[in-house]
Amino acid sequence: MVVGITRKGSNESKSSQLADALERGAKIIITTIQTFPFVLEAIQERTTLKDKNYAIIADEAHSSQTGSTAKQLREVLTAEQIEEGVELSAEDIITASIESRSASTNLSFYAFTATPKTKTLEMFGVLPKPDEAPSETNKPQAFHLYTMKQAIQEGFILDVLQGYTTYKLYYKLEHANPNKDTEVESKRAKVKIAKWLNIHPHNIAQKIEIICEHFKTHVAHLLEGQAKAMVVTSSRNAAVRYKIAFDKYIQEHGIQDMQAMVAFSGKVVDDIEGAEKEYTEANMNPDLRGREMRKAFDSNDYQVMLVANKFQTGFDQPKLCAMYVDKKLGGVDCVQTLSRLNRTYAGKEQTFVLDFVNEVEEIKEAFEPYYNSTVLEDLTDLNIVYDLQKKLEARSIFSSIDVENYAKAFFDPKGTQASMSAAIKPAVDRYKNQYKRALEQIQQIKLNLSEAKKNKDDKGIHNYELDLKEANELKSALDIFKKDLISFLRLYEFLSQIVDYEDEELLKLSAFVKALIPNLKTYDEKDPIDISLVKLSHYKLHKQKSENISLVGEGELASIEGGGATARDPEKELLSEIIGHMNALFEGDLSDEDMLNYAKTIKDKVMENDKVVEQVNNNTKEQAMMGGFAEAINDAVIDSLDVHQNLATQVLGEERIRKGLANIVYDLIVNGLKAS
Repeated sequence: MVVGITRKGSNESKSSQLADALERGAKIIITTIQTFPFVLEAIQERTTLKDKNYAIIADEAHSSQTGSTAKQLREVLTAEQIEEGVELSAEDIITASIESRSASTNLSFYAFTATPKTKTLEMFGVLPKPDEAPSETNKPQAFHLYTMKQAIQEGFILDVLQGYTTYKLYYKLEHANPNKDTEVESKRAKVKIAKWLNIHPHNIAQKIEIICEHFKTHVAHLLEGQAKAMVVTSSRNAAVRYKIAFDKYIQEHGIQDMQAMVAFSGKVVDDIEGAEKEYTEANMNPDLRGREMRKAFDSNDYQVMLVANKFQTGFDQPKLCAMYVDKKLGGVDCVQTLSRLNRTYAGKEQTFVLDFVNEVEEIKEAFEPYYNSTVLEDLTDLNIVYDLQKKLEARSIFSSIDVENYAKAFFDPKGTQASMSAAIKPAVDRYKNQYKRALEQIQQIKLNLSEAKKNKDDKGIHNYELDLKEANELKSALDIFKKDLISFLRLYEFLSQIVDYEDEELLKLSAFVKALIPNLKTYDEKDPIDISLVKLSHYKLHKQKSENISLVGEGELASIEGGGATARDPEKELLSEIIGHMNALFEGDLSDEDMLNYAKTIKDKVMENDKVVEQVNNNTKEQAMMGGFAEAINDAVIDSLDVHQNLATQVLGEERIRKGLANIVYDLIVNGLKAS
């Protein structure tokens, strides 16, 4: 009745075991979805399975079930045995591939997940009106719901948003030697300073003190002394420094029965202890003694787990009672991370979350779509792949002849790797030649600009800066072309599962693009940014009030958008000016200049939204403001929270500031469009 496909205790491969189980009519087969693509040949050699009916049940449905793997699964289960001696042409294979993307009457897909993404809901959701096409009034939805709200009310999980405590960081930076000021790229400098501050020893030491004292006072005694806590750090480097600071603190303060393990992948090289050293899980967790980390953490040997992505999601430890968050969280990642705390356990009646980075409103926004019922805000535009197709073809990197030649070689059962490589070579050469010319041009202009600065040639400096901006935009356009290739392939593989395009040209292009992407090399020629002279002069970590975050379940999942980035030259500023902007974020009253600098960041993010730019281009200001402009402003502000936390909080919290910023950003966009 039930067959489990596993390598353990069997001499057969997993694909052979699966083929055997299907052939003899096993009713229930348990395996991984990755096994299916490799079983096609075995099935074709043994029997025809097309007329049988199948229910595919995915536990914890994620993106792997909504892309090319699902397509291959359909190909496996709908494959007819190829009669011996029958010649197949490339056209036969193309037709079969298109048919495999169509809905299969003998396949039913069921997916279980507490946190569905837009792709998952569009792929697995059922239509309220099955006989009608998906539309704004006929959106895919869950076939059954057991909501977070109901699970909390019935005691199956705990509400992790009760007693949510946030902290606000105030700091001031200084340039140690203003005479050695250098010009740097604004955005990159801000990001680098923010990362530097995040792993600054003083910053981590202050947070470790709060964590240890809170755990000792409020958590350690729970569950008869078995309570656990998790610290969510922003990076592997941060996790290493947290572990060193944690061990130092408990040793200096003589704290007993509080030991931390640190979990991260690979190796980290850091000089935090005075000399450069390589850190791994093995040398940072000497007390593991060969034990698997999950089992060791479940014992009384460890009370705190410091994580960097690893164990942040998909980790089940019911004794977790507290979480200390020092990482930006958003969307489904936020829900999955904080939900590590929601498991019930005998005597576990409350949980604690201390958040050093995120705002209450951000957490609420992330949880809302999953509290009561998860619904789509809008359907993904199925024409998005055609828009990307046109954008790619307009770059003239490849021609229709290139695509056709590759398709003939790729879909021909007798096609060779040599013929496929030859078919993509013209496009690869065009891209390489254009990229090489762009890099050489940038390098030469930089030399000319440097010489002009030495000679104090103001006119030359101005002209070379304009030339450099144009050259950087050319290189950026080539970088974006490769990103658009990736977006096209990702969207086509997904959307072709939910709509019958029946378009051979799209299928041929997807095959061509998949082969082209690995052969296009891009280079990051950005100048290094030295922040060694940046000093932390003032620091304060202020505890905000604890809040019970109440949910109503009104959030919706946004539809999927394609690549719409445009090439531009990075804005440059003096490092001391960047420091001034960073300080201004945390100093209360803001000048018009501060608002303008912030508005430029928001403007750049809004400009990446082609739909909004089109609305600004083709409508009056009042009409554009009534469209998606306000929402785009909010999205851009939220996206900028990592660096502009205080300003962003003020914008989101006060209607007057939000409208003022929207007006400034609108004017900046209009001026930019006129200039271009």
